Amino acid sequence: MTNQEAGRGGRASVTSASVRFARKVAVAVIGTTVLAFGIALIVLPGPAFIVIPLGLAILATEFLWARRLLRRVRQRATWAYHRVHGY
Repeated sequence: MTNQEAGRGGRASVTSASVRFARKVAVAVIGTTVLAFGIALIVLPGPAFIVIPLGLAILATEFLWARRLLRRVRQRATWAYHRVHGY
């Protein structure tokens, strides 16, 4: 802790925690919105196969479960690509 932070009574750490929480909430809202839009595109005309991984990628910047799910989606997409192209 620097002298400035000590003089403020640790306010810098509280501000830092608030910023991290606000970022996590913003990522959750934006990622969930994009993901929900992608799921809607499954039945609506549009590129759901692009939008759904994009939503997961946004969520994966802050959430471990989304990172794991995105990894699984990538593995299955690679498997499907190789199966179709005969690799």
